[in-house]
Amino acid sequence: MDCIFCAILEGRAAASRVAEDADVVAFLDLRQPVPGHVLVVPRTHVETIYELAPDTAAALMRMAVRVAQALRAEFDPPGLNLWQSNGHAGGQEVPHVHLHVQPRQHRDGLFRAYPQGLPPPAARADLDELAARLRPRCDAVR
Repeated sequence: MDCIFCAILEGRAAASRVAEDADVVAFLDLRQPVPGHVLVVPRTHVETIYELAPDTAAALMRMAVRVAQALRAEFDPPGLNLWQSNGHAGGQEVPHVHLHVQPRQHRDGLFRAYPQGLPPPAARADLDELAARLRPRCDAVR
């Protein structure tokens, strides 16, 4: 396995660390479309969110909130994105689960969630049917 994030965590590759604790490390992404694009990475190699242990997930989110607060104190951005991608179709580039914390500026030219505009609302009956299918699957994962 040749994971760049594992190499960073082990000190074999350089990174500009922002914060760390026993479970996760936050460092600046090499790509900075606006200053302050931070990645939050678990110390344990986990490829996607599907394999992520609940305690590690909680540690990732705690650090993401800590980084977001630091970005607000430093840059006072009018917006902020928090995103996480899984698999090739989801846009995941490094096979080690991570959160992006990205301060945003008005008209910064960065991605939009709905580049073709907002989709129309789904019918309530369709939403209720989908929720009914997902509920037992969510309950099974506890």
